[in-house]
Amino acid sequence: MSLKAQISEDMKAAMRAKEAGKLATIRLLLAEIKRKEVDEQIEVNDDQTVAIVEKMIKQRKDSITQFEAGGRADLADIEKAELAVLTAYMPAGLSDDEIAAEVKAAVAESGAAGPQDMGKVMAILKPKLAGRADMTVVSGLVKKALVPA
Repeated sequence: MSLKAQISEDMKAAMRAKEAGKLATIRLLLAEIKRKEVDEQIEVNDDQTVAIVEKMIKQRKDSITQFEAGGRADLADIEKAELAVLTAYMPAGLSDDEIAAEVKAAVAESGAAGPQDMGKVMAILKPKLAGRADMTVVSGLVKKALVPA
């Protein structure tokens, strides 16, 4: 079953269970998927769906930070609940050791010699790690790996 189909089934289950918060979040996700399909006139695959979920998770994390800084714990709690629902659709994450190993392999594969080659390394890593690792963490590891000792 595709990820999009799984999300649709989860929406039906949330309707039956009368889980209003979960239902609203899933509807937002499906609306975003539909918007991408209509805008680009394509049928989204699982990788594209994961990218959409990843983008929505990043938005929720940013919102939580802003709401907590503004003293709005009530709104931050709503965003945290949405974040929990969205996180369930992400593939299993990689451990720090696995990410470090991937970075080391990508640096060796690209023949990167210094910080100017960061783009080459990230181009190799992004398709491999998208959805399975926080790319800002990966970027930081790549920077460390490329800085001369």
